[in-house]
Amino acid sequence: MKIAFIAGFGPIIGETDAAHAFWRDGLGIDFDEPAPGYFTNDNVEGVRAFAMWPLSQAAESTFGSTSWPSDLPTPQAWMELDVESADAVGAASEEMKAAGHRVLRDAHEEPWGQTTARLLSPEGLLIGITFTPWMHEHEHEHEHDHDHNHDHE
Repeated sequence: MKIAFIAGFGPIIGETDAAHAFWRDGLGIDFDEPAPGYFTNDNVEGVRAFAMWPLSQAAESTFGSTSWPSDLPTPQAWMELDVESADAVGAASEEMKAAGHRVLRDAHEEPWGQTTARLLSPEGLLIGITFTPWMHEHEHEHEHDHDHNHDHE
């Protein structure tokens, strides 16, 4: 089998109001409702990296410790939503806080050059609001292929 691309990804929601408060109102993702209770946006650009990230590394990146805090749901998946600049990560983090969402780690530059802020969705997804410079280079340099090693550690 050869996977061509990731056709879809999203949370399995329990509380519709909490999901809309986070995804639509907090992160600004517009949704259509093609079937009752099924909310979709087919216009958000696709996944640039699909990776299996060890929980110990996610905990270290978020909290500075290899142990995930026992008072928080253990995430089953991670998703990073890239914004237009490193400065926009901080602004988005502050916007999420102002809307009442708990930011686990404020905007900071990772050792690999990505700027991230991290929070948990109501469903327990570890969400990164990020600026990943090498994923934006193609917007200005269509003819160059860039080889970057992207390790979360």
